[in-house]
Amino acid sequence: MFYVYSHTPTEALTEATAYKLQIPLTSGVIHQVDVLFQDGCNHETFVQIYQANFQLWPSNRGEELRGNATVVSFREFYELAAGGTDLTAHIWSTLTSAWKEVIIQIGVLPKRIIQPMSFDELLGAAAGIE
Repeated sequence: MFYVYSHTPTEALTEATAYKLQIPLTSGVIHQVDVLFQDGCNHETFVQIYQANFQLWPSNRGEELRGNATVVSFREFYELAAGGTDLTAHIWSTLTSAWKEVIIQIGVLPKRIIQPMSFDELLGAAAGIE
């Protein structure tokens, strides 16, 4: 499953006053994350993605994703357990006009699809133990 969320900043904001885009997902494993910065974002539109108060991406805390005519795309293996599937994107821009839409796409699959066997099952299979 791929989820798509987008937001167009409409005023110059700071990190402290960033728009908080709710990203409800389903339980499973996040396997792909794409953040599209339209042409015209000029590295002045910023995105951070959180789960609760924990910054997931980018992984180095306090930094932000940014770009211009760029897709920031990466593979991931981040498990979302039932009851903890809501993420929040903090989006802000220092542009003063001509704001551009930011598109966030997140791929989630059931864990059994990504990892069909448990570690113990893999060890047993490798050792010939049933």
